Amino acid sequence: MHYAHHANIRRTPQSQPVLGRDQVENSAGGYVFAIDDKKRFDRFLILGCEGGTYYASERQLTIENAEVIVRLVKTDGVWAVARIIEISDSGRAPKNDAALFALAIAAGLGDDATRAAALQALPRVARTGTHLFTFLENVRGFHGWGRGLRRAVGRWYEQDVERVAYQLTKYRQRNGWTHRDVLRLAHTRALTGAHQALFHWVTQGKVLDDLPSFVHAFIEASQAKTVDEIVRVIDANQGLTWEMIPPQFLGEAKVWEALLPHLPMTALVRNLARMTANGLVAPLSNAARVVSERLGNAEALRKARMHPIAVLGALATYRSGRGVKGKLSWEPVAQVTDALDEAFYLAFGNVTPTGQRVLKALDVSGSMGTDDIANMPGVTPRMAAAALSLISARVEKQCAFTAFCDTLVPIDISPRMRLDDVIAKVDRHDFGGTDCAQPMLYALEHGLEVDLFEVYTDNETWAGDVHPHQALEQYRRKTGIAAKLVVVGMTATECSIADPNDAGQLDVVGFDTATPELISDFARG
Repeated sequence: MHYAHHANIRRTPQSQPVLGRDQVENSAGGYVFAIDDKKRFDRFLILGCEGGTYYASERQLTIENAEVIVRLVKTDGVWAVARIIEISDSGRAPKNDAALFALAIAAGLGDDATRAAALQALPRVARTGTHLFTFLENVRGFHGWGRGLRRAVGRWYEQDVERVAYQLTKYRQRNGWTHRDVLRLAHTRALTGAHQALFHWVTQGKVLDDLPSFVHAFIEASQAKTVDEIVRVIDANQGLTWEMIPPQFLGEAKVWEALLPHLPMTALVRNLARMTANGLVAPLSNAARVVSERLGNAEALRKARMHPIAVLGALATYRSGRGVKGKLSWEPVAQVTDALDEAFYLAFGNVTPTGQRVLKALDVSGSMGTDDIANMPGVTPRMAAAALSLISARVEKQCAFTAFCDTLVPIDISPRMRLDDVIAKVDRHDFGGTDCAQPMLYALEHGLEVDLFEVYTDNETWAGDVHPHQALEQYRRKTGIAAKLVVVGMTATECSIADPNDAGQLDVVGFDTATPELISDFARG
């Protein structure tokens, strides 16, 4: 009897755990390595779990990640709060909702030091009125309005009066909350007469002499009767945003022309379709030039915390020519599409080339083609992986692309191709089951010399007759190349194909803006 046929640590079907290794079953029925709580915390903070995945519902993933957060809050709460601040404040996540959810758990379930740190962090994580309302809605699930929370929320309003006035007029209500509700619950001190007048206006509707000038401009805008009148108000008060404009004027090109030069970057990206549909942004127009120039400003993108996936989502929607919801349609302007394409790369900042021979392998299985990352319409894990894989490829001299499910094929991708063309090319591939060992097996079979395998996947591998880490060991053994493996996780699940005991394997979070440079550092040792 050949016992090794049944228990072989060098070649084990992915549907079985490797003998002697601490592995867990993924949602697809394959066996992989569990990532520790701190790594999963990072995945959740950056990717969130809105919409769930192919194998797990949003509710299931939220509960699983909440359990991870609670464990960290109980065991290392001050570290957890510091990590929330770091990822939120640096703009490494496409959305802030996961950070606000985690902060609410820390504020409600942590020990005294953790709660104090969480409440102290509130202004840094909840930077806008919408963030504050989201945090408070999360808090409802963990604790009531104690003295510490009332005081922390009160401090949120004790900032520079012009900044507070901006927040109170731009973000007037969200998630069932209004500033009137919050101010009546919080312990807020009026630091100046202008603060006092502002709070009276919000809670009682009184217009006092000390009211900040910005609020007077908002009131004037709300009372405008004609397009010319609202345009005059916008020109005289350049800080006004589109949310402060009466809705009956938001279909007018002249209004958006007045708003455009001073639109915040996020608002600019979100309203490109609207401005194109109303005729303001058109081929060879001044508006198209302004949009292109602003999207090409790397420093402005950085200051606005414009996340690459938000740009990718905007590109996906804009090039489609119609909205996901509603009846709005438009003819995409090539100059704007090109500017969005370039803004995607700029949002990552500079990436250092590895100088290695790199094989990028994109998981195009069925599970990668459903649900949206960070609830961005149309941005599936497969699409996001294709886009993300191009970042470092632009600076690498030796780089090849492949797509795999239970088989693997080379794909003709050049970093010089337009982003939307690359995504369309990858979207055409969809084979079936998932075998994350395919990149290493393919390289070995075809005699490819690879220093770094980059696998972009949701880690729901199950179809192969050898585990990915075993295939990597086999490749190293037969070629003599000390190849490394980077696993770019595209969903907030609990597992990875990367062997945590192998210093030559690394698990990173997809669409963390720090990921491309982290991969480069790892590859270069």
